[in-house]
Amino acid sequence: MLTGTLYALAAGLMWGMVFVAPLLLPNYPPALQSVGRYLAFGLIALPIAWLHRDALRRLGRADWIEALKLVAVGNLLYYLCLASAVQRAGAPLPTMIVGTLPVVIAITANLRNSRRDGRLPWRRLAPPLLLIVAGIASVNHAELAALRHAHGGLARYLSGALFACGAVACWTWYPLRNADWLRHHPDRNPRAWATAQGVATLPLAVLGYAVLWGAMKVGGSAFTMPLGPHPALFVGLMAAIGLFASWLGTLCWNEASQRLPTALVGQLIVFETLAALGYAFVLRHRMPAPSALLGIALLVAGVVLAVRVKPVPLPVAEADGGRMAG
Repeated sequence: MLTGTLYALAAGLMWGMVFVAPLLLPNYPPALQSVGRYLAFGLIALPIAWLHRDALRRLGRADWIEALKLVAVGNLLYYLCLASAVQRAGAPLPTMIVGTLPVVIAITANLRNSRRDGRLPWRRLAPPLLLIVAGIASVNHAELAALRHAHGGLARYLSGALFACGAVACWTWYPLRNADWLRHHPDRNPRAWATAQGVATLPLAVLGYAVLWGAMKVGGSAFTMPLGPHPALFVGLMAAIGLFASWLGTLCWNEASQRLPTALVGQLIVFETLAALGYAFVLRHRMPAPSALLGIALLVAGVVLAVRVKPVPLPVAEADGGRMAG
């Protein structure tokens, strides 16, 4: 439990870096930052794949198809939905909807994986979930206030909400499906599986980069492709995020997913929120507002309570009944 929690913490600390790049590259389109990040991830994975060549040879066609599905949904489609939501509805509503991920994943995993992982008792799971919900609401107090002043067409605003729900669906599916593969292959190296996802990302990222470049050229965009007005900063940030947030973050998450019940590891995504908040306040050179500090305290308290909840094996009759139903 402790080792798995520390791996989830490490993943969250590195995934929080993703929120820094848009602040440092405000003039770069989100789509370019997305394909740039995953192009760097794929290129970094290639030499690492040579080190893991023996483990990668053990992966069959079905495994590679699974890796491709995971990166397509959990990486590219997720970010596309999130960027589209922000463009249509502004930042406040998508922030609040996507911020519910730890709760959504925990509830879904507890309903879906109780036969495999044991069931986390709902009476013990409810308090940390409520603390996490309260923490998210408190951290996003300003966003909640901004929702009251939302403007623009109703259809556009509702479409933004649907895209945000799509982002939640993508990143609810990804950790559950990724954990399925890892738990069904306990003899496989989580590091090699992270590398396999990086290799699978490369052709998708190259295709995405080419399509984006072509679309911007046809549309007469004034943006300087392929690396923009600050090529050294762009390449450096994409390389750092590709190495730490994408490859090493995925590696740590895989290690956590092999050690912890999926309902618990889903809640630990809150570490990413905490890391992103910390990095943002450092870049702003100011202390968090009182409501943000309260929210951070509630999030930490929720995580501390969550990791103390132990899964309870299902009664034999219930497990057998569920297996027959499946």
